[in-house]
Amino acid sequence: MLLLGIVNKVPALSVSVNDVECVYEYVLYEGDTISGNFVVVDHEIFWSSDHPGIDFIVTSPNGNTVHTLKGTSGDKFEFKAPKSGMYKFCFHNPHSTPESVSFHIHIGHIPTEHDLAKDEHLDPINVKIAELREALESVTAEQKYLRARDIRHRHTNEGTRKRVIFYTVGEYCLLALVSGLQVAYIRRLFSKSVAYNRV
Repeated sequence: MLLLGIVNKVPALSVSVNDVECVYEYVLYEGDTISGNFVVVDHEIFWSSDHPGIDFIVTSPNGNTVHTLKGTSGDKFEFKAPKSGMYKFCFHNPHSTPESVSFHIHIGHIPTEHDLAKDEHLDPINVKIAELREALESVTAEQKYLRARDIRHRHTNEGTRKRVIFYTVGEYCLLALVSGLQVAYIRRLFSKSVAYNRV
């Protein structure tokens, strides 16, 4: 179980999921935008077609499920917080092999004009600044998501390349063995026919 403080300063969190692993984040205001992404990064394991994937469940402070993703290797998410409080982000791995998950989360708060100081100079410019900050955070989160997916694809390609090399070397060894057996068999046939002619 992991408790995050200020997630905005954490570039990405790496979580190792054996069965169920949860991350907690406190949301200060009702209606805040909770967004983020996660990617399962396989190190030595190539997912076969029957791999069930990872389940992702977000639970609100009162215990209700507010967001869920089933059987995936990674995705992006975004939703409005129904209330303030501690939110739980859980990863469930139904497979027996531990998986590494790169996880990024951002809690965005855009203040309303009622939240601003009652000063003519502050106007709704602060609201626009907050919106721009959230848009920039969204672009940054997208970059982190794509970087994590790139790492996953690199691992997959490396594993596939190793398998192709292994199978190719095995195939050449098998061909050499079969060729040797054929040569030995043909020599044996000719040596028998010569022996029969002598009799």
